Amino acid sequence: MTTVQGLAHVELHVEDAHKYATGLHDHLGFTLTAPAAVRPGTAQVIAHQGAVRHLITSAVDPEHPVADWVRRHGDGVAVLVLRSADPAASVERAVAAGAVELDEHTVLGALGDLALRFTAADDLLPDGEPAAEGPLFELDHLALCVPAGTLGPAVRFAREGLGLAEVYAEYIEVGDQAMDSAVVQSPDGSVTLTLLEPDVRRSPGQIDGFLEAHGGAGVQHLAYGTRSITAAVRELADRGVVFLTTPGAYYDRLAARLGPTAIPVEELRAHHVLVDRDHGGELFQIFTRSTHPRRTLFLELVERRGAGTFGSANIKALYEAVERERAGQEG
Repeated sequence: MTTVQGLAHVELHVEDAHKYATGLHDHLGFTLTAPAAVRPGTAQVIAHQGAVRHLITSAVDPEHPVADWVRRHGDGVAVLVLRSADPAASVERAVAAGAVELDEHTVLGALGDLALRFTAADDLLPDGEPAAEGPLFELDHLALCVPAGTLGPAVRFAREGLGLAEVYAEYIEVGDQAMDSAVVQSPDGSVTLTLLEPDVRRSPGQIDGFLEAHGGAGVQHLAYGTRSITAAVRELADRGVVFLTTPGAYYDRLAARLGPTAIPVEELRAHHVLVDRDHGGELFQIFTRSTHPRRTLFLELVERRGAGTFGSANIKALYEAVERERAGQEG
């Protein structure tokens, strides 16, 4: 039986919920809503746009577990809330696969301090609250970094504990750095996790840096689906979002590599958007610059025109973009 039937929402633990939520509103166009009930000892705000739901939580009491999470990891994704027809059975399945039960609906699996909560609820929004429109319409995927030697166990837990399937795997080399990656996905495609593990035989890179700064495994980036990536880049840039850049040589080689693309090469070049193609169609992607004090969590925009995978060339180009950003800030 498939356990996971969708991603209900993502909960972020942060130092100041209202300040963080205001940033999502101002820079990314999220609508902010007060929850119907606030968890005791916390301040909480719902940020929503299209089908994306985020619950932003901070602690009122410095001894609250949320405050402890933030001290260890900084602001970040703390809980994935997964839809399930039978949350109790989902917890039982996850525990049988090695998870630790935190409460009747929540477990810690093989993903560090990232908790998994199961719910039968359809929506986080209070009754009668309308969905908000904006440049982002869904959460395409989440990328998680895991320590060396733990990618295999994480994939096994996703498969056996959550009912996800491994749909993609690749070893990626960039200069003297390298990483292993695997993508696990629910059968209906509504939940997609990209898992990244550093190759410690090679020089340290961004995955190693994330694991050190975050304090172990965790969510490196959230990827939002857009219906027009170039329009979204323009709108969000006007709101103050800074996107990572791509060298002109990448676009100079595009025509020879892919031929004509759905978005003209010069438009992609102007917005620093990457493109790749699989058997289903084309995939367009771009990363934002991280504004996190620890330079861990950042965001991605994705537009899919039929593509169901991630594209080998895009993965490498995105990795290189982050490395250029790291080198620039460290230099």
